[in-house]
Amino acid sequence: MTSRGPLTLAALASAAVPGLDPDTVQGVVSSGPTDAFEVAFIQDREHRRWVVRCPRTPAASAQLERSAALLAVLARRLTMPVPAVKGWVALPEGGRAAVHSYLTGRLVGLEGIEAGSVLARGLGRALAHLHNLDTGMYEEAGVPVYDAAGYRARRLAELDRAAATGRVPTGLLGRWERVLDDETLWTFTATPTHGDLSTGTILATPGDDEGPDVKSFLGWESAQVADPADDIAPLLAALDGEAFDTVMEAYAHTRVERPDRNLHRRAEVIAEMQLVRTMMSLVGAGDVEGAEASAAQLRRLDERVARDEEAARAHGQTPKGAADAATGAATATGAAGGTTGGADTTETQPVATRADEDSSTESTQSGDAPAAASADEDDAVQVEHPARVTRVAPVADADAPARDAGAQDSTDPDATTDSDSTDSDSSRRDAPASQSSEPDTDPTPRAVADPADAPADDAAADPDTTDGARGDDHETAEIVAINDDGDDDVVPPGPRPRR
Repeated sequence: MTSRGPLTLAALASAAVPGLDPDTVQGVVSSGPTDAFEVAFIQDREHRRWVVRCPRTPAASAQLERSAALLAVLARRLTMPVPAVKGWVALPEGGRAAVHSYLTGRLVGLEGIEAGSVLARGLGRALAHLHNLDTGMYEEAGVPVYDAAGYRARRLAELDRAAATGRVPTGLLGRWERVLDDETLWTFTATPTHGDLSTGTILATPGDDEGPDVKSFLGWESAQVADPADDIAPLLAALDGEAFDTVMEAYAHTRVERPDRNLHRRAEVIAEMQLVRTMMSLVGAGDVEGAEASAAQLRRLDERVARDEEAARAHGQTPKGAADAATGAATATGAAGGTTGGADTTETQPVATRADEDSSTESTQSGDAPAAASADEDDAVQVEHPARVTRVAPVADADAPARDAGAQDSTDPDATTDSDSTDSDSSRRDAPASQSSEPDTDPTPRAVADPADAPADDAAADPDTTDGARGDDHETAEIVAINDDGDDDVVPPGPRPRR
């Protein structure tokens, strides 16, 4: 894979956007062997902020082109802003790097979302608006499109390839094969999906009296028309039961078509199989150590499932499977496969949420709220969590060494094994890691762009999010001064005179 330094990425940004004169590289997202993109955060001399994204493989380049075409369409249809590509630059090895305007906001730590909060309801509504879109927009952009039968077939093929590695326990293989063989479970209406929701791909506005709300989604490279459960799975894995209920209640009320009855069950299986996709991504990248770490997690998950099923049979109950066994496991597991893994998620500043006192009802009565919400009780979709104990979380090993979180991969069933596929850890692409290289004793707050100087489009910075406080915006990995003119490397809190 091609690798570039921060100054090279800044030069690419300058070449892509006329008038962009880089002044500071505010952050660089560190990349691992499975990361498909190099990302840098640039501030220019006009105090505008930009993101440059450089593909590392031909497959990543194709993903970037498709997602840019999709975002151009979504910008006209979604109520939330999306990253708008402002310029392209050709790369020597082929393909193009993209530069888009920087979206201000706070990264959402999924584990910190509270039941009844504005943020939980906003997440459900935002996801429903996406799933309500016409699939024709995705088809026009050239992103993958699958119907229910094609999606299930690809999942089965993925499982077959994983089984061929010899690293997946037979107990889990048998469980997943039985679930995938049940065609009735996989009867659904395919919808537009994001494909990579995580702690690093959800932005929120800063909180007001009612708390923060969802502002935007980042990292669209895995977007496709597929099972809506692909986007539900990471929420099921990360949120506690009551918070998940809040999200799904708002989601069901906002969907034009009511969610199908098997949505939660499929989301459980998809979340469980994330470990397999992570392992296959690491195998494809040649990371033997990381692949074995994921395989060890699968073995521990298999043991827990077996114990859970045995206990359920002893009490005359129907076993719930791996979802129950994974309950309570740690969610920060490094590269070995957390479905909520972000760019060093243990250091991500989660959005502070506040539960609304009146959390018993969800008032989502917007103009496009469906009438289906008032359907007869006999036909009502159960939006509650299937069981309070079915939170799906990665199986963590307390003794396992911490690894690069970049092993999280796309939810595209073939993305982990096809030779032309790429891992799409969006949390590393759009959510830089914390300021590990900046001294903790430095009291200087991080400045953000002056809204008056920001790019004039829907994805531009808004005044409500430019408070400059540390942790309030995307955290950055490092600061690199471009112009040796005596300025401090850390951008001052106020605008500097234009040169």
